[in-house]
Amino acid sequence: MDVLNDILDTLNLKGALYFRTDFSDPWSVTVPDLYQAARFHLVVQGHCHVQFPDDRAVDLGPGDLVLIPRGRQHVLADAACETAPALETVLKDAGYRGDGVLVVGEGDPNATTQMVCGHYTFRNGADHPILRALPDYLVTSASVRAREPWLDEMLRLVVQRVFSEEMGSTAAVTRLSEIVFIELLRVGIGQSEELQMVLSAFRDRHIGRALQLIHSRPAEPWTVESLAMEVGMSRSRFAERFSELMGTGPMTYLSDWRLQKALSLLDDCRCSVQQVAMQTGYQSPAAFSRAFSGKFGLPPTEYRRNIA
Repeated sequence: MDVLNDILDTLNLKGALYFRTDFSDPWSVTVPDLYQAARFHLVVQGHCHVQFPDDRAVDLGPGDLVLIPRGRQHVLADAACETAPALETVLKDAGYRGDGVLVVGEGDPNATTQMVCGHYTFRNGADHPILRALPDYLVTSASVRAREPWLDEMLRLVVQRVFSEEMGSTAAVTRLSEIVFIELLRVGIGQSEELQMVLSAFRDRHIGRALQLIHSRPAEPWTVESLAMEVGMSRSRFAERFSELMGTGPMTYLSDWRLQKALSLLDDCRCSVQQVAMQTGYQSPAAFSRAFSGKFGLPPTEYRRNIA
């Protein structure tokens, strides 16, 4: 099975386009924190200075994209600045109603900064070593795109659809952007040693096979011994290698993944709590409820009531 696809489906990765911009210098905006989300900004024309609260910053030019995996607050501006108005204020002052172009200033249309800005959301409570391994930001430059024709083509399609304003363009962009997220993970390996380790686990002959077994049969009563035997490794070497690549032990990974599957089932189907417990490998609803409450702070019955 495609383990990465299963992970992103279970975590409920969803792309959303929230606006495209036409900013005239000078301009700046403070983008607020966004929980359980990853933001992205793709520069189509002009330039953008991205500044974070810890004073780290990055400058983007045409074709460059920044992905901010944990949706943390940041400032977008034409140049470094001490303060910047809140996004809410900028939207209100511009009279932006949620569609079309966010226009700020009245400069030369050929010299403005035009961007496509959007975000990815995940299920409430979503967690996985991939998400934990992502750095505070990932930059994909125009030069990187030149070496990655598949990603480059996807981003070109996103821009074409956003600026076409044809029927269905927003839906097309959100679907395309989800593909872009997967490609950004792959090309971002060089910017994060942790992410490189986790993604290498999927390609590892032994650990990749173990991940396939866990994801295809999460309810199986797996043990370190049984997984090691299935992939042809000694128990100690398997546990060591799994922890080295994934940043967590195989049994902890299995327990965490079962609870992520449980969240998905509770959200997306009409299964009873007992059925969810069985499908995720728990011996009884009581054992499932204890594990779920320990991880998410409330029992599965209450969680389901809250989302109803």
